[in-house]
Amino acid sequence: MTPTLAQDIRDAAALLASATDVTVLGHVRPDADALGSALALGRALLQRGAKVRVSFGEPDEAPETLRWLDEDGLLTHPDDLPDTEALLVCVDTPVPKRLGRLAGRVELAGSVLVIDHHATNTFYGGCNVVDESAEASAILVFRILDAMGVEPDEPIARGIYAGIVTDTSGFRRASPETHRMAARLLEAGVDAEAVVRRIVDERPFAWLPMLSSVLREAELEPEAAQGRGFVHAVVRVDEARTVRGEEVESVIDVVRSVRGRRGGAQTGRDEPRAVADLVAQHRDRRLGGGGGVRRWRAPPGRGLHDRGHRRRGAGRAAGGAGAGAAAVSFAALPPAGTVGAGG
Repeated sequence: MTPTLAQDIRDAAALLASATDVTVLGHVRPDADALGSALALGRALLQRGAKVRVSFGEPDEAPETLRWLDEDGLLTHPDDLPDTEALLVCVDTPVPKRLGRLAGRVELAGSVLVIDHHATNTFYGGCNVVDESAEASAILVFRILDAMGVEPDEPIARGIYAGIVTDTSGFRRASPETHRMAARLLEAGVDAEAVVRRIVDERPFAWLPMLSSVLREAELEPEAAQGRGFVHAVVRVDEARTVRGEEVESVIDVVRSVRGRRGGAQTGRDEPRAVADLVAQHRDRRLGGGGGVRRWRAPPGRGLHDRGHRRRGAGRAAGGAGAGAAAVSFAALPPAGTVGAGG
């Protein structure tokens, strides 16, 4: 840890220790790092007597797989937030735009604390704890709680553990220090098997036919992406509607595991505005978590059921994600079997 980061953590700890009214925000379509970190920090502040709310811009409800992390009923719908707050904490959110409809609160808040691990962070807070070498924002929250003298109980530890285990791909990309942190979280009572099973492993049966349909049309271009290789697949909106958002998001992890490609621009879902729109949403954790939307419109008359245009559109949508060599696109395509070779 650099001296500058250590001082930033101390400053954040002092700011939080004196806070009495706090809103903690995660990025839109929050993942386990954003929501687990926010809820862990929120519970710690609640235990110190502060009034705390945790929220995010969209969707209206937290992912089903993450709701159980909220032990204290801190999750608050955006419409129920106060007009402004004395302290606004933005977790795992590199730029205000990633807060969605809540982005305007950054300008209105009395003080803004940013806790994030993305290289693209713009340091938009009055106090910023930003470390791109941290594997997860949850790690930075844990360091701040340490500086506050907070000894995490099981729910706090569980939220932090959820963020770390998911953002490190099950600790496959975790440093020795992060493993030591995980040991402390386990000692606090975290059931590691339950966390991974409930957030990562469990899927409803409807996931299987959706995944089968998507992977049936997956393609590998070994020479694409500057020789890294490029895997792409398309999830039709009608298929995505049969499962939860968590199941749709999981497709990228399957695609990224393919040999013959390196890296992987993670992607998410956005509802299409027209049949000819191909939407890919970056979730590369190094480039902004939750990611921004890149939209590609097929040439007139060709549409997304043209396989070549889908492939080029997926490549353009995934382009700019650095090591991006995998993409899952969400498109308003007709049901399988209703069009020609590209359908």
